[in-house]
Amino acid sequence: MNTRKVPLRKCVATGEVLPKKELIRVVHTPEGKVLVDLTSKLNGRGAYLKKSKEAFDKARKSNCLSRALECEIPSSIYDDLDKLV
Repeated sequence: MNTRKVPLRKCVATGEVLPKKELIRVVHTPEGKVLVDLTSKLNGRGAYLKKSKEAFDKARKSNCLSRALECEIPSSIYDDLDKLV
């Protein structure tokens, strides 16, 4: 019996290493747009956030999401993330 390896990713806000399905990916596309990627398949530089209000608030305050994506994050992205929880 083969057991499948669970892909792990690190939350940029909390630093926790969690299974990929428990995280939300935010991507900076080559066109320069910043999007919430629910499918985890969009092209571009991605960063993962834990699906919790605390992680979203911490990312907004510490500006860690913009450092990880190397661009400015519009406030509409944080609003979209708040709606997901």
